Amino acid sequence: LWVFISLNRAKKLNEIKIFMVNLTVADLLFLVTLPLWIVYYVNLGNWILPHFLCNVAGCLFFINTYCSVAFLGVITYNRFQAVTDPITAAQSTTRRRGIILSLIIWVVIVGCASYFLFLHSTNMVSLKEGKNVTRCFEHYEERSIPVLIIHVIIVFCVFVVFLVILVCNMIIIRTLLSQPLQPQNNAHIKHKALWMVCTVMAVFFICFVPHHIVQLPWTLAELKMGFKESKRVHQYINDAHQVTLCLMSINCVLDPIIYCFLTKKF
Repeated sequence: LWVFISLNRAKKLNEIKIFMVNLTVADLLFLVTLPLWIVYYVNLGNWILPHFLCNVAGCLFFINTYCSVAFLGVITYNRFQAVTDPITAAQSTTRRRGIILSLIIWVVIVGCASYFLFLHSTNMVSLKEGKNVTRCFEHYEERSIPVLIIHVIIVFCVFVVFLVILVCNMIIIRTLLSQPLQPQNNAHIKHKALWMVCTVMAVFFICFVPHHIVQLPWTLAELKMGFKESKRVHQYINDAHQVTLCLMSINCVLDPIIYCFLTKKF
């Protein structure tokens, strides 16, 4: 956020930088809750903090995750327009469109995330050694169809965005590679653009795809609607779910790599 403010202090942010600032704000929201999650996992999955903080942490984690997904999607489409139809993109890319799209994303996702503030988010679990621990957002009411439908919709939307990112970036790469050899300066810009495209795809594939592959099996297992035959399989799915949650968290670390490719013109 400081990079964008300092580099663009004397001029207005354009559309792509508006999206990047919003992506940065989404990352900062997750960092605010990071101490809460650290305390939770240091205590081996025992929520010792006030219950309402579990709701807040879950809400902000949802906002960070899906704002990141949405802004990576609009950033990719913006770059797709810039490469495939630069004249039209130059004429249509305005601050107003960037602000309106950003507001729509925030309103929709924050509106959906506010649901987490009113949930009963914690539950008591008895371990084998007889100890009771409090879990945070690790339990659902058995056989809840509404919960299953919500997760199906979320996973579907994420993979639609992933498909858009994949197709747009493949076209960008093909367009850039098909261009004739350019002078040294233009070749550098082209090389940087290719790296930026690959970085966006890598961030999405590493951080978001694994979790949303595991999400539906995990939801079915937690709702007691699938994988009931084997506790071992259920445990494997739960372990995979925890690992992919960690992978989602590192998008805050990987996003600054994208910023590096956008601080100069592309």
